[in-house]
Amino acid sequence: MTDVLRQPAEIVWKAEIDALRGDDNGPKPAGWAMSPRAVVTYLLGGKAADGTEITPKYVGQKRLIETAVATLATDRALLLLGVPGTAKSWVSEHLAAAVAGDSTLVVQCTAGTDENQIRYGWNYAQLLAKGPSEEALVPTPLYRAMEAGKLCRMEELTRMGSDVQDTLITVLSEKMMPIPELNSSIYATRGFNIIATANNRDKGVNELSSALKRRFNVVVLPLPDTIDEEVSIVTKRVGEMAAGLDLPLPKNVAAEVGRVVTMFRELRNGQTMDGKTALKAPTGTLSTAEAIAVMVGGLSQAAFFTDGTLNVDGLAPNVLGAVVKDPVQDKTVLAEYLETVVKKRRDYADYYSVLTELL
Repeated sequence: MTDVLRQPAEIVWKAEIDALRGDDNGPKPAGWAMSPRAVVTYLLGGKAADGTEITPKYVGQKRLIETAVATLATDRALLLLGVPGTAKSWVSEHLAAAVAGDSTLVVQCTAGTDENQIRYGWNYAQLLAKGPSEEALVPTPLYRAMEAGKLCRMEELTRMGSDVQDTLITVLSEKMMPIPELNSSIYATRGFNIIATANNRDKGVNELSSALKRRFNVVVLPLPDTIDEEVSIVTKRVGEMAAGLDLPLPKNVAAEVGRVVTMFRELRNGQTMDGKTALKAPTGTLSTAEAIAVMVGGLSQAAFFTDGTLNVDGLAPNVLGAVVKDPVQDKTVLAEYLETVVKKRRDYADYYSVLTELL
């Protein structure tokens, strides 16, 4: 038993990765730990040659994952695009774990990210004592990925300023990074590439320049097509997260997932499941990831406050928190949804009662 709250993918799924590598005779691009076919199997699930069951890490269209994997085998970088909660970071982590055996070379991009956090920084004590030198240079995850021939993950690429984004152009086009202070450069080892994630729904997004866009192949990860697919994803991830947090799984988890996902899909799509009633959509995304968070919050409340009973009293406050991001607009949207839709459903009477009281 480890005290680490969350291990990287290459450790959690080490047995599956080792099984796939054990008899992987497919052609491997330079620097890759396994063949592209094995990477796709690792992401989508299947069986290794020795019979080991490979659990699906991503539930979705196979062609999207094949395109992502094929892109990483070329000299173009990969940009995973989609609304928040479409598993962009999750897919990015698992791709890096399978391809390079290391998913920890991550740059979290924010409005405050500057060039030093992308390219390299300096140990100022060493810099003042000896001037610019290799000993004084502090490598970033991007720098280390270039040195080691691994994948660098750049999370929320469009959150950092356009001028900082463009520092990647030379790295992506020339596969090198100039270090003018040392009058030298670092050249990428084969196997190096970048997986970036971005969404265009949140505020504070900076458009990529046309020069940078050309150096990325974009793969759009959509929200699940059907409610059955989304319920399956949420149920699976909730089970995995509950196990990691030592939370018991009550028998009614799947049923509650179905009800939460139904409400989320109706609100974000702006209509009821049967298409007969138009609804106002809230300001939030109500993504699959948020449905997972709602369920895990409910499981935590059930474990510590209701003797393991998963009920609406524990879930409804989490649903309210996910839906109401704008305290004025979203409250109105939810109140109308409760009165026009939820109130008429006998099997949702408990949600109507508790959410109406909370509002």
